Amino acid sequence: MSTDVAATAADEDGSEVEIPDGSAITGDEEELAARVALLAEENERLRREYRRARQAQYRRTALALVGCGAVAALAGVLFPDARPTLFALAGTGLFAAILTYFLTPERIVPASVGERTYAAYGALGATLRAQLGLTDETLYLPTGRGETEFESVLLFVPQHAEYELPDPTTLDAGFVVADDERGHGLAVRPTGTGLYPEFSSQVKGVAETPEDLAVQLADALVESFALSDSVTTEVGADGRSVTFGVSGSAFGSVERFDHPIPSFIAVGLARALDRPISVEQLAANGEDTEYLVRCSWEADASDERNEENSERDG
Repeated sequence: MSTDVAATAADEDGSEVEIPDGSAITGDEEELAARVALLAEENERLRREYRRARQAQYRRTALALVGCGAVAALAGVLFPDARPTLFALAGTGLFAAILTYFLTPERIVPASVGERTYAAYGALGATLRAQLGLTDETLYLPTGRGETEFESVLLFVPQHAEYELPDPTTLDAGFVVADDERGHGLAVRPTGTGLYPEFSSQVKGVAETPEDLAVQLADALVESFALSDSVTTEVGADGRSVTFGVSGSAFGSVERFDHPIPSFIAVGLARALDRPISVEQLAANGEDTEYLVRCSWEADASDERNEENSERDG
């Protein structure tokens, strides 16, 4: 004669109860599973809201085109001499409105295509670094110039280990030959500069603290740009560095020259904090993290005063 042993689970009062599937589940595990399901539902809701906002933007554009077409048609009725031209403009506006309303103006590009496109640029940067004898140091400098987003931050690779940063306000892309030999190097426009305006338009406000800013940048990489499957953040104890753990990079190895992921991160930090950002990219051996992107910056006068005040108060 055999007996069946039923699996048990923790009830709300901590006692064990029988469950029919034969697996043991504690109350804490049930609560964790419920939270995960809730977060997944919230994530999907945010995705739907983002798509709805995009569609609303396209529909407003379509309505504007309809208005322009209607005005052109009305003008064609009132001005017979220019009627053919005005009616042609009206037809063009209405046709463009129909296309804008029913067709998505963005196209989906496979990740492999983007990766291969970037690979040529990454290989060029690595070649220049090797042939010019530049260091492995990578710095993103805010220039303070806002004529275009591509002028707001420049990537600078120094030639000497004991380098001197050039004046970012007068720095231009190209070979940097300063009066002081320690300022020699190469300056290029980073790949991340084009992504920052899109990022800043999507968030309600760019965070001012490194902790909150790092979370915003990580979320943008995963949710908005789909450049990575997951990105974690860890702020250094001194408050002057952030380490990003990257997994599932859409553009392959993050260790390459001006890779879009570390480039966007560094550009975001440089613009928001208004300080030169030093970037280190390396492979990670963790199960959940493939690459590490470490961004650091020097303290300014206000930071040093705050530290002195904290030590004095302590």
